[in-house]
Amino acid sequence: MQSPASQRPPQTATPQSYPAEQVKAGEARFASQCGFCHGRDTAGGETGPDLTRSTLVAEDVRGDRIASMVRAGRADKGMPPFDLSEADMTAIVAFIHDQKAKAESAGGGRRLVDTADLQTGNAEAGRSYFNGSGGCVKCHSATGDLAGVAGRFQGLQLLQRMLNPASVRPAPAPPKVTVTLPSGETVSGALAARDEFTIALTDSDGSRQSWATDAVKFTVDDPMAAHFEQLGKYTDSDMHNVYAYLLTLR
Repeated sequence: MQSPASQRPPQTATPQSYPAEQVKAGEARFASQCGFCHGRDTAGGETGPDLTRSTLVAEDVRGDRIASMVRAGRADKGMPPFDLSEADMTAIVAFIHDQKAKAESAGGGRRLVDTADLQTGNAEAGRSYFNGSGGCVKCHSATGDLAGVAGRFQGLQLLQRMLNPASVRPAPAPPKVTVTLPSGETVSGALAARDEFTIALTDSDGSRQSWATDAVKFTVDDPMAAHFEQLGKYTDSDMHNVYAYLLTLR
């Protein structure tokens, strides 16, 4: 079965263009009024669908469908009505159509990962991997830190949290570093920066300290390192199976 995200969005029935300044104004208004649900770029967000794939948008002509929908809302979909001025509404319509046109001109059909793409794993196989060969259970617990994780993160955000926790807010605590000075004294704190020349930390007082890496010895305790190592071990099936297992932790 072909996933929704791999299918081309519906073609605009009546191509239309808008002045650049109107599109820009619409971008700001859309972000403030609609972005939380539909994403700042109209391509879908926490709860709202991708508008570039909306049949209503594809059939809209200069707001004749979009405006009535926005002003009436969709209570059955959790969308409240919006009381917008004519200028704001026109600008938002302009931005939506501009984004729709860009989506249609993009090569290929896939633009985003659709939730349906992710729901192909086997939860029991994922549980076995989590508790067995994957080694996830060494750091995580289904009844501890991951209890209710599927209620806190949904869709692609849950997969991102699984693969790279640092990419999803709230981000995990930074790695801990312990620096041993030439005198033998040790200083510990949260890793602030690290490159081939410098190691820096923030100590318990909130002060930042740094040293040349060739002048001290240091160790870094980074719980996220295991996630990055895991990326090289996962098969596609492993990832989808573990994701399916995490979906059961509500």
